[in-house]
Order: sequence, then C-alpha cells, then structure tokens
Amino acid sequence: AKAHLWTMFIQTEPTPNPNVLKFIPGRIVSSTPREFLSIDQAAASPLAEALFQLEDVTGVFFGDDYVSVTRAPHGRDWSDIKPEVLAAVMDHFTSGAPLIR
Repeated sequence: AKAHLWTMFIQTEPTPNPNVLKFIPGRIVSSTPREFLSIDQAAASPLAEALFQLEDVTGVFFGDDYVSVTRAPHGRDWSDIKPEVLAAVMDHFTSGAPLIR
C-alpha cells in the first residue's frame, strides 16, 4: 500500500525577538509547553533533535499550536534557516512520528 502523502501549509510568524521565529503547522503541536535549549535535551523529541541538527539553531519550544525556533544571534539569516526548519517540521508531521519519545 502506498503511503498517503499530503502537503501542509505551515505559516511563520515573527516574534518580538528577531532571533525567534514561530512556525504554525495548523494542528495541535503539544498539549504541554516544552522547551529545549541543547541537543542533549532535544534527544527526548525526534522533531527537536532534527531542528537542533540544523546549523545555528540554539533553541526549540513547542507551544500548543506552534513550534518556535531560536537562531544564534550572529548566525545565518532566517532566509537561509527557514526553508530547512519548514522541511524538518513538515517531515516530522507527515511521518506520524511521536513528538516526544
């Protein structure tokens, strides 16, 4: 049987902090807020781990209906990071993997 593929429309929203961007996948993300500030902490979540593997990602937060990502203050521009984050978020939600291991 073929896997059912669908596309997600993920919105992005700026925050008051220019180094933090919200990614809104249009579905519930986490019923409990979760913050990850290191790759070690991110081991608890396949999605957080994937995001920390991207260059210049320094923080991940799961809200009820969004994922916020923090970039290194003097790292790459959002224009470079955003497509990679969008791909990681989309891959995670279309894979059906759990948010927390």
